[in-house]
Amino acid sequence: MRALFLTVAASLALALPAQAELKDAVTTFTLDNGMDVVVIEDDRAPVVTHMVWYRAGSADEWPGTSGVAHFLEHLLFKGTDTLAPGELSATVARNGGTDNAFTSYDYTAYFQRVAADRLELMMRLESDRMVNVRLSEEDILTEREVIIEERNQRTENSPGALFREQKNAAQYLNHRYGIPVIGWRHEMVTLDLDAALAFYKRFYAPNNAILVVAGDVKPDDVKALADQYYGVLEPNPELSERARPSEPPQTAERRLIFRDARVAQPYVSRSYLAPERDAGAQREAAALTLLAELLGGGSTSYLAEQLQFETRKAVYTAAFYDGESLDDTSFTVIVVPADGVTLPEAEADMDKAIADFVAKPIDMEALERIKMQIRASQIYARDDVGNLANVYGSALASGLTVADVQEWPEVLQSITPDEIIAAAKSVFNLDRAVTGYLMKEKEDAS
Repeated sequence: MRALFLTVAASLALALPAQAELKDAVTTFTLDNGMDVVVIEDDRAPVVTHMVWYRAGSADEWPGTSGVAHFLEHLLFKGTDTLAPGELSATVARNGGTDNAFTSYDYTAYFQRVAADRLELMMRLESDRMVNVRLSEEDILTEREVIIEERNQRTENSPGALFREQKNAAQYLNHRYGIPVIGWRHEMVTLDLDAALAFYKRFYAPNNAILVVAGDVKPDDVKALADQYYGVLEPNPELSERARPSEPPQTAERRLIFRDARVAQPYVSRSYLAPERDAGAQREAAALTLLAELLGGGSTSYLAEQLQFETRKAVYTAAFYDGESLDDTSFTVIVVPADGVTLPEAEADMDKAIADFVAKPIDMEALERIKMQIRASQIYARDDVGNLANVYGSALASGLTVADVQEWPEVLQSITPDEIIAAAKSVFNLDRAVTGYLMKEKEDAS
């Protein structure tokens, strides 16, 4: 297997450099009303992805209205002054395209994927619902039931989801990252027309939006259409800088136990507060990205080798870090113990493995393999214009710049072992962590 890996790695190393020089053909400009526009040219297929990103997500909600950002996302598929309920999606489908939307902590995005010659139609439809949505009490009642049922299916029916929700709430005492994107159920049932319209009128404005168009297009043509459909919309002059409640310094270790009779496989999970990717300063985030892969990024990672294969004390291990966040994010480690291993024993094994990893030199062969895999995935990702639109849109909506996106691959490749160990030592602090046990109701945590 080692010989096979070296052969494949050598082949990739020969193949990647020529491809790795490819750069996204990106043009940016800002409309007079403050709307940012990103155009990504790719003429390999006569299709286009049209996306509008709002710099407003669940972390921007007012207290007592958790879930309203996601609720409004649903409501925007209702009618406008000129469109009947459901007509927008029906029009997209009738023109051979697909559409959808999604909400995160830091943004809400709406998108369509259509033939390139349908771009003007998409701009007309999307610019209309940016300012002309019309909602009734009946819309509120029916769609509120939809999102409550969504929470039932995705959260209430999953012990793991409920556990992660509680652990996240323990991680963030004051910041709204501790509140689920879909909302707390007791607040979701009270969401009304006033709450939805207040969020809409506050945040759905061209000067709070990013238009991303990727595919078989030319920047001048996109600008002309953007000026025609989005440029005529009035900005919100009352829109201020994004201000969230700040998180107090965490100075004590936090622990929780979540018991549920439906749990099939108990496990221990720990999340540490960690810095996000910042504009112009991405090196620490890049080091943490590589740390997550080295420590728990698959069957060849350090945790897997130590706990799954060498000692056979775990059946699954993982580490996760996503630095694309407006404010502090988290670094998470998970260990699912083997039969006969208690959760405290699994936690002790996890702690020892982490300590040993930090104390030893980085495995250079593993690091180079991970860097090569990341490089390859970034190159192959350019084959999907929808993915490119997502990469740029989510980054800009999270406080990064086009330059940050384009420099990110090289930043990752340039990270040294010393930077990875320094990032690990900085993040792995129990006083900035939450350790949780997920177990069956009758299990003894001790």
